[in-house]
Amino acid sequence: MHAVILAGGKGVRLRPYTTALPKPLVPIGDQHAILEIVLRQLASAGFTSCTLAIGHLGHIIRAYVGNGARWGLRVGYSTEDSPLGTMGPLLTMMDRLPEHFLVMNGDILTDLDYASVLRGHIDSGAPLTIATYARDVHIDFGVLTTDSSKVVAFTEKPRMNYRVSMGVYGLSRETLAAYTPGLPLGFDELVLDLLKADTPPHAHDFDGYWLDIGRPDDYDRANAEFTTHRSLLLKGA
Repeated sequence: MHAVILAGGKGVRLRPYTTALPKPLVPIGDQHAILEIVLRQLASAGFTSCTLAIGHLGHIIRAYVGNGARWGLRVGYSTEDSPLGTMGPLLTMMDRLPEHFLVMNGDILTDLDYASVLRGHIDSGAPLTIATYARDVHIDFGVLTTDSSKVVAFTEKPRMNYRVSMGVYGLSRETLAAYTPGLPLGFDELVLDLLKADTPPHAHDFDGYWLDIGRPDDYDRANAEFTTHRSLLLKGA
């Protein structure tokens, strides 16, 4: 089983933590880098190889991870010279990817079973599988629905429920065949194209632990919670 880890972003929202370090290498808990946790999880789930899509401060990631042997993985690299979006980096490595593979952001903490996402993707026959997570959004204000100059509805501090993308995907090479390597391709563009073509993605619903480390508040929460969730996040690793 093969995984592609997207680790080329600048981590602008996480500054100042990412001023000198790429976001996947910021330390969590007792000095484990986020990327190290992900690699250990992939290895324990049965993955044998992965490709790191690197860009900003990529030489530091390459120096830290090396060939992946210490985690029992074969790690290769693909360098992004200019921003290509979420899915764009995959187009430049198509000749090195198996027919079906996992794609994930390199800055998430979760106990999601990555192998089950890939197996579920293959079994579904869908062009793309998206791991999804339930999110409750609480609006701290009274919400007005207006029509021209009239208020036609009012809801006091509503709570809305959504399923959001976790940043983990099952993908097939054939799904990307129509796109041009070297040009940007976002996750949003790919999903909208699939919906337009009446070939919808498969949803892999997950309700365990998931934290997207995108902002300083998220990073502080990850550090506060790591000790409690350590055995969960590193089970089998």
